[in-house]
Amino acid sequence: MRLTLFDLDHTLLSGDSDVLWCDFLIEQGMLDKKHFAARNADMAVRYQNGTVGLEEVANFYVGMLAGRTAREWEPLRQEFLAEWIVPRIKPTAIALVGKHLEAGDLVLMTTASNRFITELTAIYFEIEHLIAAEPELRDGRFTGSTTGILNMRGGKVERLRQWTKAHGLRLKDYKTTAYSDSINDLPLLEAVRHPVTVNADSQLASIATARGWRVLSLR
Repeated sequence: MRLTLFDLDHTLLSGDSDVLWCDFLIEQGMLDKKHFAARNADMAVRYQNGTVGLEEVANFYVGMLAGRTAREWEPLRQEFLAEWIVPRIKPTAIALVGKHLEAGDLVLMTTASNRFITELTAIYFEIEHLIAAEPELRDGRFTGSTTGILNMRGGKVERLRQWTKAHGLRLKDYKTTAYSDSINDLPLLEAVRHPVTVNADSQLASIATARGWRVLSLR
């Protein structure tokens, strides 16, 4: 069985879902620009460099959902998808995913961004399976924290193994391919049979060259 894994941010999407969501909420007047814009930019840089703490970055972005229900957020989530996400998805990305779907691969999106703001993107790509950071809900409202293992760095491999186990299989039972742009996903790329870098950052690009990995650009 072929299992194909796609990172989302800066791989299939020209941008980062969490960072864009913060900018979107600032534009909507729901977050204070003076307070959040600089923190957002700093978090984005440190995440791309692999120097930010995982809980720090996850709770910063999930914290923006706090106090509201999914139903209350839904109109903004739909607007965010239509106006901020879809315009940043290139036809080459859609074609790449479509190629694997048409070949009969089991396709899974795995992203460090949270499920609530990325599940519509997965649906847009016609990807049925999604592993993402899980926002915590209490009494139907987002608490502003995450729950479970964060889907970042080595956590992506742990979550993937949990996912395959839930389907009655082990990771090694699949012929695996993974696409990613980021040094943060090095553990994931090392865990699959066929790692592919897409729009790779400088650290990951150097490793890919040294190891002879397949290299793509969807820009």
